[in-house]
Amino acid sequence: MSDENTKPAANVAPLRKAVSCPICKRPSAREHYPFCSNRCRDVDLNRWLSGSYAIPVADDERKADEDEI
Repeated sequence: MSDENTKPAANVAPLRKAVSCPICKRPSAREHYPFCSNRCRDVDLNRWLSGSYAIPVADDERKADEDEI
């Protein structure tokens, strides 16, 4: 087996643009995209599951929901 088949060619463009990890700002890794590691991926999942990420509700939206009931 030759090494040519296992190494990517220099002229092949990456599939995704390189971005920084949203948790720690290090460069993202292809296998964990958009995160740099499983640790950062798990931190993000924990934030979602614990409710840290939430969409705020405006007061007028709450009143509209109460009027429908």
